[in-house]
Amino acid sequence: MDDDGIEEVSSSISARLLRRRSGGGDSTSRWVDGSEVDSESPPWSLVNDDENRSEGHGSIRRRLVKKAKRVDSFDVEAMAISGSHGHHDKEVSIWQTLGLAFQTLGVVYGDMGTSPLYVFTDVFSKVKVESDIDVLGALSLVIYTIALVPLAKYVFIVLKANDNGEGGTFALYSLICRYAKINLLPNRQVADERISSFRLKLPTPELERALKIKEKLEHNSFYKTLLLLLVLMGTSMIIGDGILTPAISVMSAVSGLQGKIEGFGTNALVIVSIVILVGLFGIQRFGTSKVGLTFAPMLGLWFFSLGSIGLYNLIKHDVSVVKAINPVYIYLFFKKNSVKAWSSLGGCVLCITGAEAMFADLGHFTVPSIQIAFSFVVFPCLLLAYMGQAAYLMKHPDSAARIFYDSIPDGLFWPVFVVATIAAVIASQAMISASFSCIKQSMALGCFPRLKIVHTSRKFMGQIYIPVINWFLMIMCVLVVATFQSTTDIANAYGIAEVGVMMVSTTLVTLVMLLIWQTNVYIALCFPLVFGSIELLYMSAVLSKITEGGWLPLAFASFFLCVMYIWNYGSVLKYQSEVRGKISMEFMNDLGSTLGTVRVPGIGLVYNELVHGVPGVLGRFLLELPAIHSTLVFVCIKYVPVPVVNQDERFLFRRICPKDYHMFQCVARYGYKDVRKEDHHAFEQLLVESLEKFMRKEAQELALESEVNDAEFESVSVGVGPRSPRSYSGELSVPLMMEAEGEGEGDLVLPPSVMGDVDDDPSLEYELSALREATESGFTYLLGHGDVRARKDSFFLKKLVINYFYSFLRNNCRGGAATMKVPHMNIIQVGMTYMV
Repeated sequence: MDDDGIEEVSSSISARLLRRRSGGGDSTSRWVDGSEVDSESPPWSLVNDDENRSEGHGSIRRRLVKKAKRVDSFDVEAMAISGSHGHHDKEVSIWQTLGLAFQTLGVVYGDMGTSPLYVFTDVFSKVKVESDIDVLGALSLVIYTIALVPLAKYVFIVLKANDNGEGGTFALYSLICRYAKINLLPNRQVADERISSFRLKLPTPELERALKIKEKLEHNSFYKTLLLLLVLMGTSMIIGDGILTPAISVMSAVSGLQGKIEGFGTNALVIVSIVILVGLFGIQRFGTSKVGLTFAPMLGLWFFSLGSIGLYNLIKHDVSVVKAINPVYIYLFFKKNSVKAWSSLGGCVLCITGAEAMFADLGHFTVPSIQIAFSFVVFPCLLLAYMGQAAYLMKHPDSAARIFYDSIPDGLFWPVFVVATIAAVIASQAMISASFSCIKQSMALGCFPRLKIVHTSRKFMGQIYIPVINWFLMIMCVLVVATFQSTTDIANAYGIAEVGVMMVSTTLVTLVMLLIWQTNVYIALCFPLVFGSIELLYMSAVLSKITEGGWLPLAFASFFLCVMYIWNYGSVLKYQSEVRGKISMEFMNDLGSTLGTVRVPGIGLVYNELVHGVPGVLGRFLLELPAIHSTLVFVCIKYVPVPVVNQDERFLFRRICPKDYHMFQCVARYGYKDVRKEDHHAFEQLLVESLEKFMRKEAQELALESEVNDAEFESVSVGVGPRSPRSYSGELSVPLMMEAEGEGEGDLVLPPSVMGDVDDDPSLEYELSALREATESGFTYLLGHGDVRARKDSFFLKKLVINYFYSFLRNNCRGGAATMKVPHMNIIQVGMTYMV
């Protein structure tokens, strides 16, 4: 198809359809450019009508005023929106909070809990232990790194920047997207802002500064793209963690056998580690629905072991290491070792690996539970563990390479080794699951190709398994272990991924502070100034290890960043092309209710991505099919930037063309954490029930509009005397808008007279019976298989990205219909070429 592919298709469809309908003739119908937008303002508003009140006469004190005659707008929703019920609104008792805090040990803190296996080993591979200053300086660095980043930054600040109880990079991005229209896919609707979980609670009135930031973000495409790239980079780093965490954790745990079993060398370490890793990734398909209760006792035992062994070494060897709390030793450490001390920061940063998990895994727990677990269990046990290792090094400075296992008391090696290996596997499991969650969120927001997602739990929505990603992570993880064969080189790579994610979180939380929290500008800037400086210092240290393994996470991040950005870029261009190819309402009206063909019983679900208008794929179906279904529903599956959309807020309907066309537009809204059930029967049943409710509510709106129009021309105040101020005549003996008994003054219900008129409406009963008849005839899924090509006048890079890379991703990802198990006999596909 040439540059004007869409336009030629449109003219061909117009001509052939009109010939099919009228036998020939020219057409003045056109295909619109997508600039028209349906009105979504509420069709009614309440006003007080007290101006004409006179003593002794009744009056309608409240009446409806019609703003626009637009009954078939998206504001007429399929289901009544219930009150606000957020994700974490239920009050949790102290015992439930303590129970959740215990479970966080098995999910959130596995990665950070296993860091004592390798932190000092990596630090002292750069700096030799020559004096007490080396040990005390390194210990002081570790203490203040844990105190400042996980404790001060995450526990007390970042955890509060959650999205209705959800955390992570994409949660922050969706939070910003809700307040400012920065999503590059222009499918946001006013009706989305009335989703209960969409609403934002602002603690202070709007400030001029926040509005300026919002305006800059919304009207500058450079800032939109930059923010998206930042989020994608952070997500890519988390996926990289899913590769590096299992490698370094398992290898560090297994390395304890090197000094215990004679002849257990590097090759044996690599082989055993690979066997454990293959087994770990092999069991992912069984799911981890009870991950918290299953793993928490073992991690609890691990943290108890860390604290106990650390306290034992502290008392036995050198209790004076507690003076490392004095930050002066950090200065002395850098003064003595200079460049080597700066290089050792790459090992020191490993003590906070997994800190991002506190925020990323927030959706399964609560903020207080994570805060309690870290403050009263994780933080004290880690401090004791590092202090104990430092005390042992004061007496045995040559043990730095095997400090963890050498410091274990005699007789406890094998029990601690078993617990350490299990803890390493659990830590790896948590990061693999986090990678799955990040990719699912990316897919929901249109930033990753569609892949098969298996939901492994009926109770926990976040427990998912993505086969393609699982095997990709396994292959990469095995290659990393087999190539590097050393935890030191892997640690150099690991630090870059961890610090990169933290820097992204710091940037996004700062934006949330300025834009949404509307924090004082000086206080808000202190956050990136303090924590951003620390992270930049660590990043400068780990980036110096580019040639020693640091290139690995950058390679992984670059690969995933390219995949995600190309998919998002191509999807946005395709959507814009679909908008330009919409069929105009003028053309639809010219076709008539038969659509220029034969209407047969049944419901046709035309899947498309448009939230407004008739998609161009309908014209292709009308050309190719000898008949079309009696009821047509244009279904748009749209993900909104909220974690969860309640079931009663799922669907939005509007009518397309007059009633005798039997055509509707349906927008099915999902949150980025929602589970899309693959049972197409359940989806069809819910859609039909929602469509029936829409028809009834539409009829109520029409009846109410008719009542209001009549009331505007009739006298309604006929009562005499002060004793009967509310008496009315005729059919208006009941007030038009009744106040429900026992409810607030603003809670209004429809009068029974209107409801009765709706039940007796013959047109409604006819339409409902027609819908039921169509339902009994069955559903057919009408899908357009789109081929996206760059225009001939596009620049070379765009042609390369769209025609080859994006096309390759589209051809090898799952199709839209593949998300539901629809029988092939119920699917009809036609080819479409979109020139972008």
